[in-house]
Amino acid sequence: QVQLVESGGGLVQAGGSLRLSCAASARVFRHYYLGWFRQTPGKERQFVGNIHWDSRVTYYSDSVKDRFTISRDSTRDTMYLQMSDLQPEDTAVYYCAAVQSWGQPKDYRYWGQGTQVTVSS
Repeated sequence: QVQLVESGGGLVQAGGSLRLSCAASARVFRHYYLGWFRQTPGKERQFVGNIHWDSRVTYYSDSVKDRFTISRDSTRDTMYLQMSDLQPEDTAVYYCAAVQSWGQPKDYRYWGQGTQVTVSS
């Protein structure tokens, strides 16, 4: 069973920062690739970024590149999404996701429950 638990969402003013966390079991953290997605009502889930096991490779969508940073802490079996210079268009439910093979965003199969991020102008 793949369980992912997000936390850290909340309300922030434009220009502010938030850090989201995604806790996974040790088995998932060591054998699955993890990524972040976000979704707003009425729209498809959007890829935010992902990170390779060794933490040396990360990918980001153009909309968040240079503002968001993904990292992993293997001592805590936790992935993070550090978000800075947040803008109202970043408002969404943010999801942690997992996949067994390094591939395309569409291949992610396992999802957390999501955490709401709201950015006020």
